Amino acid sequence: MDSKVALVTGGSSGIGEAAARDLNKAGFTVYAAARRTERMASLEQDGIRTLALDVTDDASARAAVERVIAAEGRIDVLVNNAGYGSYGALEEVPLDEAQAQLDVNVLGLARMTQLVLPHMRARRSGTIINISSMGGRFATPFGSWYHASKYAVEGMSDAMRLELAPFGIDVVLIEPGGIRSEWGAIAADRLRSVSGRGPYRAQAEATTATLAASSEPGYRLASPPGVVARAITTAATARKPRTRYSVGIGAAPMIALSRILPDRVFDKFITRLTGAATTRLASSA
Repeated sequence: MDSKVALVTGGSSGIGEAAARDLNKAGFTVYAAARRTERMASLEQDGIRTLALDVTDDASARAAVERVIAAEGRIDVLVNNAGYGSYGALEEVPLDEAQAQLDVNVLGLARMTQLVLPHMRARRSGTIINISSMGGRFATPFGSWYHASKYAVEGMSDAMRLELAPFGIDVVLIEPGGIRSEWGAIAADRLRSVSGRGPYRAQAEATTATLAASSEPGYRLASPPGVVARAITTAATARKPRTRYSVGIGAAPMIALSRILPDRVFDKFITRLTGAATTRLASSA
């Protein structure tokens, strides 16, 4: 039997790169897709196919899917991983940046899914794996638009799961906790540029420090991307995958607390965490 085919978006680094490698080791024919194809040379050396893809561009997305179908005749697994974190106080984030966040994290995911689904329906099988976040179940300061995008991914995935079950297609959510990757540094830079001055400065500085630290190799409060990659492969190979996989440091307990505690009590808990970060930052200055 031919190996199953997986298409991974955002495959040039972090979770996407790790997922492409793990799926490849599990025997999948893997296509890793990203805007920065030059960063995927090492994946090609390991036998992973690479594609140029901008999930916000219809022509680019369509070309990527058509290329895989032309070469393989099928796509068994779509890993919707492309995304980033736009951080800043809601008052200060320009709405064009908010639109860009939703274009990538929500509409880009929907675009890729729409293009792949006709092929999966024709085969009456397939798995859509959407990379959400523990931040799709609860919110933290300065992540309004990021959380909005991940809450949307959660709701869309729940609806798709119901719609696609009659066609034998599984829809899975992966909800990572803190992960060591360049994601944190990118989010920190955006937060610093948007809210690093003005009325939100003190709290923004603490959050910036925490986000930036999560990109450091030795940061102990974040898990390596491989933890998420293994969950993706588990979902991709399971006969009946779970609907949600909460993985990485903090994910399961934080999600559980957000569900158990009353909203205002959980708000105080999050505020204390932020306050503790602010105190540490001030004492080290």
